[in-house]
Amino acid sequence: MANEPKVNLEKLFELDPYLKSHEQEIRRRNTEFRGWIKRLNDLEGGLNEFTQGYKYFGLHIAQDNSVVAREWAPGAKEVYLTGDFNNWQWLATPYEKLAFGKWELKIPPNPDGSCAIKHLSEIKVIIRKQDGALVDRLSPWAKYVVPPPKELGVNFQQRVWHPPAHEKYMFRHRKPSRPRALRIYECHVGIATEEYGVGTYRNFADNIIPRIAKLGYNTIQLMAIMEHAYYASFGYQVTSFFAASSRYGTPDELKYMVDKAHEHGIFVLLDVVHSHASKNTQDGLNQFDGTNACYFHDGSRGEHPTWGSRLFNYSEYEVLRFLLSNLRWWRDEYNFDGYRFDGVTSMLYHSRGGEGFSGDYNEYFGLNVDTEALIYLAIANYFLHEMDPNVITIAEDVSGMPTLCRPTEEGGIGFDYRLAMAIPDKWIQLLKTKSDEEWNIGNIVHTLTNRRWKESTVAYAESHDQALVGDKTIAFWLMDKEMYTHMSIVSDPSLIIDRGIALHKMIRLITHSLGGEAYLNFMGNEFGHPEWLDFPRVGNNDSYHYARRQWHLVDDQLLKYRFLNEFDRAMHHAEEKYHWLDCLPAYVSWKHEDDKVIAFERNNLLFLFNFHSTKSFTDYRIGVELAGKYRVVLSSDDAEFGGFNRIDKNVDHHTFPEGWAGRRNHIQLYLPCRTACILAPQ
Repeated sequence: MANEPKVNLEKLFELDPYLKSHEQEIRRRNTEFRGWIKRLNDLEGGLNEFTQGYKYFGLHIAQDNSVVAREWAPGAKEVYLTGDFNNWQWLATPYEKLAFGKWELKIPPNPDGSCAIKHLSEIKVIIRKQDGALVDRLSPWAKYVVPPPKELGVNFQQRVWHPPAHEKYMFRHRKPSRPRALRIYECHVGIATEEYGVGTYRNFADNIIPRIAKLGYNTIQLMAIMEHAYYASFGYQVTSFFAASSRYGTPDELKYMVDKAHEHGIFVLLDVVHSHASKNTQDGLNQFDGTNACYFHDGSRGEHPTWGSRLFNYSEYEVLRFLLSNLRWWRDEYNFDGYRFDGVTSMLYHSRGGEGFSGDYNEYFGLNVDTEALIYLAIANYFLHEMDPNVITIAEDVSGMPTLCRPTEEGGIGFDYRLAMAIPDKWIQLLKTKSDEEWNIGNIVHTLTNRRWKESTVAYAESHDQALVGDKTIAFWLMDKEMYTHMSIVSDPSLIIDRGIALHKMIRLITHSLGGEAYLNFMGNEFGHPEWLDFPRVGNNDSYHYARRQWHLVDDQLLKYRFLNEFDRAMHHAEEKYHWLDCLPAYVSWKHEDDKVIAFERNNLLFLFNFHSTKSFTDYRIGVELAGKYRVVLSSDDAEFGGFNRIDKNVDHHTFPEGWAGRRNHIQLYLPCRTACILAPQ
């Protein structure tokens, strides 16, 4: 990876001529990006060397059982290592100061040849500040940290992870090839259990991954893996960036879980938080060297105004090494296949994304853009794709930053996908404020199709945030308390439940087929998981009641949750067969406000949605480009999906040569109210 990045900015301007007026700024950013790559090639022997900082820093035990430990602590006056190995004598084992703020410690083997520091023994780094005061810290490169016994408070403890060779987990399965189109199951290991407690890597591997595979998802996106002291932060207040969260099990058990996903042919994405870090000092990165800077900006630029966290200094050489090595570590050590970058909007703007974005290009190329963070993201994407062409990166960005998902050689930032964050917001807004009779069909279509040309998008109907306490899932917005009394197939019929199940299926299918080039679902929402998600905290007496998934609901054949689950499975298997995600966006030929009907074609499939609450239409005319014979291949009204079997899937539908709605041919169909169907040419 010592090659100079290619440059072909003209391709970017061909795709979007409006960017031409910002060519100077795009070229400036690209020059700065390439300058960093050249500098790292010249000074470090290339990105391949630079991104293996985890092999240099932190604590390492050599073959001969000697120990070497290194830290970057430019603001420290002195640095020491303490722990079980030296009976917690804080000043007995000093580091030697090296150049550029680095510190090094070497400990020879014991006289009998054994290692002075044992597997699972506890250690701490002691920093003498410039004013002479001593503070205890965990190494930023710690590979394994655990919560303390309750009597010792709340600060996590660093444990040395160095199991004997015969106990180390060895991967058994090859990494799957990059999926043709992403169908992502976003999940949280801790809440993936039905028990009142924290779920484990092993439980997830053995019990949840088979469910995901059966549904037809080909990718999982794992939240809250990087260690975080506060469980209720959902994993977004990271304290130890190189440590797999010990609350779910050991590092080897995480490897087992990733390996089990690969056995099922499932691609594994890590939710990576490089947008900010926890403010914790004794078990986080904050003030590691005793100063307010080190890994972060000093002053207000280093504080996130709304998240109460610290902001990285992306222009600092060693911070860049730390973050890029962090990405490399999760791939090299745990076999992760790709990354979903959290909080990208916050990174890209000095305002931290707190404002609304109108789409005016001046918003994306002005002084509000945090160029240092943008360049870091470009370097990260360039390095990841050079190292592994199969890698996938996804950006959580709500601003619509142009070039975000174009390659770095075109002057882009290099992500493969961005999240379509406006789509879940739109569905929740509609469900909160309007009955479906009042829904604006044109506005729904606009939200689902409003994305940048040739910048791939992950569509999703609801986010994990909307499952949290204080909000509601789509299922709960639709059906609410009726879910407690009328979700059984033997209970009295309920119009609320019938409406909720019908719309839940339609919302998911139109989001899946019209909203992007990939699809994402949060764990449990595929079957309309009831109630919200609430982690144990002081406000709920540390209860796990809502911090789990009630899988028995979908497994119970007497409950209607299985209808929603079965539709999800059918939807994914239909996409696998007919390939509507990895192709050009749909052509919408019909959106009728009074009829509440939407029709579009994608990859020669015809998608039809009748959102009307009471009107069913016979011989409804729909324009279609491809002449011939069509048949319904998926209907939301099938009885196995909780529908009423009003659509006959055995009927052949022939086109007529008269054009309609801008298409060369037309077809006449029966469209029952609150149903969706897909027709495929035969």
